[in-house]
Amino acid sequence: MILLNNSQKLLTLYKSLARNIPESLKVKGSGEVYGSVYYINHGNPFNMEVLVDSWPEYQTVIVRPQKQEMTDDMDLYRNVYRIFTKVPQKVPDVLENHEVINWGQIFRIQGCQESLGEGIRAVAFSKSVRVKYLKAILYITDDILKLKVCNKSKAGSSCKAGPREDEHESGDPNFKFSRLDVSHAGLVNASWRPGRNERSLRYIQECLQKLPAYCLLGPDGVPVSWVGLESSCEAGMAYTVERYQSTGKVTQLIRSYMKYLRQKTIPFYATVLEENEKAHRSLMHHDFFAAACGWHQWICYPPEISSLCLNNEAV
Repeated sequence: MILLNNSQKLLTLYKSLARNIPESLKVKGSGEVYGSVYYINHGNPFNMEVLVDSWPEYQTVIVRPQKQEMTDDMDLYRNVYRIFTKVPQKVPDVLENHEVINWGQIFRIQGCQESLGEGIRAVAFSKSVRVKYLKAILYITDDILKLKVCNKSKAGSSCKAGPREDEHESGDPNFKFSRLDVSHAGLVNASWRPGRNERSLRYIQECLQKLPAYCLLGPDGVPVSWVGLESSCEAGMAYTVERYQSTGKVTQLIRSYMKYLRQKTIPFYATVLEENEKAHRSLMHHDFFAAACGWHQWICYPPEISSLCLNNEAV
């Protein structure tokens, strides 16, 4: 695999993925990788890197954190590989390479191609690595299908800035839109299903420091509804306090947040577990629709540390 560390080549890859988004999401599924490459081309706030099997004609792309970022063998939030390939049958050869994947850690592989699973399981079995698979519905909007690289989305620009408090009005003097910041990380962590632990708290703090997140402050100045972005451009960590869940506050928040992301030409998508009917209805109400490829995750537990996390798995 070739480390793609030239800014012009990274921008070329980003443009290539952007041009092929409609077909890729329906047939090939490059959405996860596309979102990560977007951030790499906009200041690389999470210190990620891109590997390709060849250049300029590539068949497989892997986005991962730089090695100095993957020092905690138990950190499922940091140890994440996002993969897109045009040749799923060749994935095992890539995964076998210890320079590409660190099989001594607990890690996640994410992508929008279910066909990755066969190769992942085959290599994991050969190494006595336990694999936990999770599938979700991938929701996108027309924005990402129409997205083109333009002057508003230049490499090197920052993603850190968020919406100003006076940028949108809530329509109710008791409620105010605001940026969700690091001081709210504990609140977000307590309600985030894949989190609720110290490692997830550090990950949430990092996301809130580096990416735009939005909240609605209630009468006492505490967030009652919020949403943010993760390191792959997934809009997640969303939650609304129960007493406000049927008041229309969520709709106001999401529409304002989506408007901000569109203005900044930041791509975004969402994932929802199949059984979460309420979330499905909410996203469709906000003009999201399900992509045919879906979203897929494989959590890999090496045998030497698998027993330590049997009762403490993050998904």
